[in-house]
Amino acid sequence: MLTTNPFDDDKLREECGVFGIHGHVDAAAHAALGLHALQHRGQEAAGIVAFDGARFNAHRDLGHVGDIFSSETVMSRLRGHAAIGHNRYSTTGDTVIRNVQPIFADLEFGGFALAHNGNLTNAAILRHELVRRGSIFQSTMDTEVIVHLIATSTATTIVDRLIDALRQVEGAYSLVALTDDAVIGVRDPLGVRPLVLGKLDDAYIVTSETCALDIIGAELVRDVEPGEMVVLDGGPPRSLRISPPMPDRRCIFEYIYFARPDSVMEGTSVYEARKRIGRELARESHVAADVVVPVPDSGVPSALGYAEECATPFEFGIIRNHYVGRTFIEPGQEIRDLGVKLKHNANRAKLKGKRVVLVDDSIVRGTTSHKIVQMVRAAGATEVHMRIAAPPTTDSCFYGVDTPERDQLLASKMQVSDMAEYIGVDSLVFISLDGLYRAMGEPGRNSLQPQFCDACFTGEYPTRLSDRESNSSSQLSLLAELKRA
Repeated sequence: MLTTNPFDDDKLREECGVFGIHGHVDAAAHAALGLHALQHRGQEAAGIVAFDGARFNAHRDLGHVGDIFSSETVMSRLRGHAAIGHNRYSTTGDTVIRNVQPIFADLEFGGFALAHNGNLTNAAILRHELVRRGSIFQSTMDTEVIVHLIATSTATTIVDRLIDALRQVEGAYSLVALTDDAVIGVRDPLGVRPLVLGKLDDAYIVTSETCALDIIGAELVRDVEPGEMVVLDGGPPRSLRISPPMPDRRCIFEYIYFARPDSVMEGTSVYEARKRIGRELARESHVAADVVVPVPDSGVPSALGYAEECATPFEFGIIRNHYVGRTFIEPGQEIRDLGVKLKHNANRAKLKGKRVVLVDDSIVRGTTSHKIVQMVRAAGATEVHMRIAAPPTTDSCFYGVDTPERDQLLASKMQVSDMAEYIGVDSLVFISLDGLYRAMGEPGRNSLQPQFCDACFTGEYPTRLSDRESNSSSQLSLLAELKRA
């Protein structure tokens, strides 16, 4: 059995989605529905922990949300008026049950469950010190570091212990936590990872994206602010600051690719943002063509914007198979080389004899792009021009996105002209960094104070990368183990 990842490696992978609800008799059922809507953020494992006033009830497993929580027996055990849930996408290596969230621990003050979207950039250093002081870890997740920091804190309340713990960590995180009297949502001081607050009747919700509110009929109250903690404990949400206000550095790739297009982030429709990116891309790089074709599905909104801006017909020249599993049986290398057709097939009637503009959201290693271009040419396209709705991805992400090492990123080792030759296109253009910012409503990128986290395009990281900067070989070894979580 082999994973399908070798045929889809031109996409970066978001690692997690989180959902928490307090004050609803069917809390776990609503959490499961919310995780359905967030399935795109993590597809290898999921879990829910609920609290019924007397005990914590949990279920975690490997697989998709619909498979894990479709059983009436499973759902009947998840009783409670409050629940948190988590979707996981691991980085490298196998996903194992011990690394499936929400993580749970019995602490001095009672039960505590935690789910995390993001990545701590000093987790290995903190873990090394906690182990030295006697902590015993049960997983390889950076999330567990937070639990041990809470357990060893000298603060008196769980809220103060959590704040104490988070003031020691670096990196990016959106957290949902469950105690015996509250659901807590927290967003990192720079707001790198998203988190929103919603309301359903008398219940309040914290979750990664607004699409998780839509599926249960909840209303969006607002985005959780960077550096804000929201406590849901039966009354109106209580807001606390875990850090002084800082310039917003939310992840710009959420708008390009990660978030669902029907979500709204910081007041901006993701779908409309992607169309604006496509329009800006057309203004920067239009070429004479007969048809604009998206690489489905993530390239569709940008391709629509591109086609509208340059008044060129839009067509689904590539059809995606939505029913490809994560694994399949393959007899040999010859079939492996044809693997891209598991997910995509050329719509020959719309490509033959045409000058084609292919619009995609990004290029990572370039291997899948090369195969798609070959497929479009084999379908009879006379010219193939590729337009990318993101600047070249030159650097790895350390904030909760599965990114190859820098030396595996095509744009880190090739000029654009060389990339075009490697992929096999007549021309290749990426949107400029300033163009991307203009599409997001900014006049351009402020190099002194960037308005987003764009480190994957610039190598300018908004926080310290302490684990990477460490010269300790044991810590670097642990960092590699944490990445395999």
